[in-house]
This record gives sequence, structure tokens and C-alpha cells, in this order.
Amino acid sequence: MNRIATSALKILRLLPRTALILTLLAAPVLAVPMLRADAGSTIEAPALKKNGVGFVLLVSLQRG
Repeated sequence: MNRIATSALKILRLLPRTALILTLLAAPVLAVPMLRADAGSTIEAPALKKNGVGFVLLVSLQRG
């Protein structure tokens, strides 16, 4: 009986820690459907201006 009691106590001590870890891991997964339901929550980056510097740099590096 003593062995069963110590085993049960170990499990009961680990239960809150396990519940906390599972809650922290499940929170982002459960938050995704709530964010997708709202169409206005999309954050987009501003469009970048296209400068011709990349092509000029590429050509100059090939010649050098």
C-alpha cells in the first residue's frame, strides 16, 4: 500500500506542472481559429519601392 501511495503522490505532484505545460502549448493552436474568424485582423507589410540597384549591382559584380 505504501508503494501505491507514493506513486499516487508523485503523479499528483506532476499533474499541475503537466497541465500548465499543456495549456501553454495548446494556447497558440486554440487562438488561430479565433483570429481567422475576424477578416479585419490581417496585417500586411507595405509594398517596397522597386529600385534598379539590384540589377546594376549584379551586372557590376559579374564584370569585376
